[in-house]
Amino acid sequence: MRFTETPLKGAYLIDLEKREDERGFFARAFCVNEFETHGLDHSIVQINNSLSKDKGTLRGMHYQLAPKAETKIVRCIKGALYDVILDLRKDSETFGQSFGHEITADNRTMMYVPKGFAHGFITLSEDTEAFYMSTGFYAPELERGVRYNDPRFNIQWPITPVVVSEKDLNHPGFNEDYHLK
Repeated sequence: MRFTETPLKGAYLIDLEKREDERGFFARAFCVNEFETHGLDHSIVQINNSLSKDKGTLRGMHYQLAPKAETKIVRCIKGALYDVILDLRKDSETFGQSFGHEITADNRTMMYVPKGFAHGFITLSEDTEAFYMSTGFYAPELERGVRYNDPRFNIQWPITPVVVSEKDLNHPGFNEDYHLK
């Protein structure tokens, strides 16, 4: 596995290190030892799978507050998506900054999303499936979301969203008392 730190400290892109031959390839997609070597949380307790039927489906920007904050590892297993993370760690040098990267079934790249980050994506093709590993259980009482087009953060999406859930459309404008406590 190859770990590449993003401009947002603690967040990584993870690429497979393929061993190829005439049959195809073999690669590790997860290894506790390699995660520990990079100081990354690897205590996976839940794995989720989502399917978005339409190109331009936006999901996000989601996260949970402490003590139920979660680290996520996100991979696209069918189709293509543009994955975005937003640093909401109050004491971080990159607070309020976002980073996005195209992850696809073909490139097999994963996004490592640390605790304290909001996460979302927009699909770049029809019938896109995302696979999420999470270090926390879903806690609806601590669930939060930042509106994908909140002017405070100016997240740059590569295409205009076509499908956005009512829930994601109606996240409140950013307010530290609600979003960070």
